Amino acid sequence: MAALLPGLLLLPGCISPTRQYTPPSGAVTLKPLPKEPFWWGTSTAPFQNEDKGCAPGSKWYFKTDWDHFAEEGGAPPRGDDAVFSWSEFDKDLAALKKLGVNHFRFGVEWARVEPRKGEINEAALRQYAQMARKCREAGIEPLLTLWHFTFPDWLYPKDKSKANFLNPDVRTTWQAHVRRVVKATKSDVRIYVPQNEPNGALQLGWLAAHWPPGLLFHPGGYKKAMRVSADMFRDAASIVRQERPDALIMGIYSLPYWKKAKYLDPTRSVYNLMMHQNRDQLDMVADTCDLIGVNYYYSQQASALRFIFRPSGEHNSGYTQLGWEIVPTGLYHVLVDVYGRYHKPIVISENGIGTQSGQKSIRYFREHIAQMRRAMNDGVEVQGYFPWTLVDNYEWTEGWGHAQFGLFAFDKKTHDRIPTPSAYWYSNFIKAYPEP
Repeated sequence: MAALLPGLLLLPGCISPTRQYTPPSGAVTLKPLPKEPFWWGTSTAPFQNEDKGCAPGSKWYFKTDWDHFAEEGGAPPRGDDAVFSWSEFDKDLAALKKLGVNHFRFGVEWARVEPRKGEINEAALRQYAQMARKCREAGIEPLLTLWHFTFPDWLYPKDKSKANFLNPDVRTTWQAHVRRVVKATKSDVRIYVPQNEPNGALQLGWLAAHWPPGLLFHPGGYKKAMRVSADMFRDAASIVRQERPDALIMGIYSLPYWKKAKYLDPTRSVYNLMMHQNRDQLDMVADTCDLIGVNYYYSQQASALRFIFRPSGEHNSGYTQLGWEIVPTGLYHVLVDVYGRYHKPIVISENGIGTQSGQKSIRYFREHIAQMRRAMNDGVEVQGYFPWTLVDNYEWTEGWGHAQFGLFAFDKKTHDRIPTPSAYWYSNFIKAYPEP
């Protein structure tokens, strides 16, 4: 990232402050949300959690762009099993019941449903619908993420300039995919998330070469991919509302708190760049959102030097396993900023810490919830809080075992979910404070 900053600053508009948000002409008019009980939840992602459920060579075996990206050396291999959240979903459900949450977000793996273009796994669609139904029967409201970073491999050709968001077939096939998923799940799902953190995936895929499609500093492709991703978001929101008019749409974004570096970034070029990273795609779709999901993990100084010199490990109490600086007050500032800009109810859709220390994890959650309450006391409308994640799992380019975010540990032999100290703390907390 540090090597890219000088070039990125040459992108049109990136060195100037982001403009005040104004809804686009013809913006969607949404009714105010009715008052609901506070959403205490947690989340998972299909690629991080689900096993394939079938052997290589079988009719419905599938691969994603991330499977190929790992085979190309871009990430540690995930394997076909993950933590068995597909074939053993009931173990996830039992863990959710033990926590006592009233909401749960999980995702649909597009490649599982459509392993080859036009070939639809109807049994997989039925199982995703059944997962949502089981949650609802347990008194847990399901939130369904339609895209959580991964694409079917048939949208990931050898020519990476035509991969994923820039594949010529992506938008039409996406529209068909969304409609079939919503038709299958709408009787039990009311809250849909079209995309998870598209802003982060775009930057990591088209500028930093850190995620698929693995392109280094392709600003033209980045801007085109952002436009396509926003169009796909809007397509999904429209389809969801056609199929279920009372549905709620939530956009979810990675929103670190970027601190201005007075001396290391005197022109605020890096700071402005990172604020564009936070806001640009969301600005294109915010009018379609009933709620905005904030994924907040850390704060960072907005300077090129800070990207070069990053702390590692968690030997320092102020950092996580991934070297992320723990700044609970940053969550307060992000919530105030997002609410002031978009005037939409907010869900803290991810907030978590990679650590082996139960004490450190509990302190992290307690202090971030306190900052959430502070923002609510100052007038920010916060509807929910979701610690990331339910169970320790595969962490993208970090692989296995280097970022333990789970409220539950995973037993590789029994596949049991073992509660951590933070799981007990969170369960007791939400019982004691159903309304924060």
